[in-house]
Amino acid sequence: MVIRMRHTRAHTGNRRSHHALKGNTIVTDTETKTKHLRHRASLETGTYRGRQVLDVTKKAIKNAKKAN
Repeated sequence: MVIRMRHTRAHTGNRRSHHALKGNTIVTDTETKTKHLRHRASLETGTYRGRQVLDVTKKAIKNAKKAN
């Protein structure tokens, strides 16, 4: 016969305490004053940590061609 372990509301609550969802953290770029998610390139300017990493104009042209 199996002896069941205690399963109380406190044990369940302690486990579920880590299930809460956290909101996204939005930061403001110091140079351009645009807002973007942390640790991600700004989609408006294409910069990340002060460097240009995305060509925003090229991407806009590509999306315009795709829409036609």
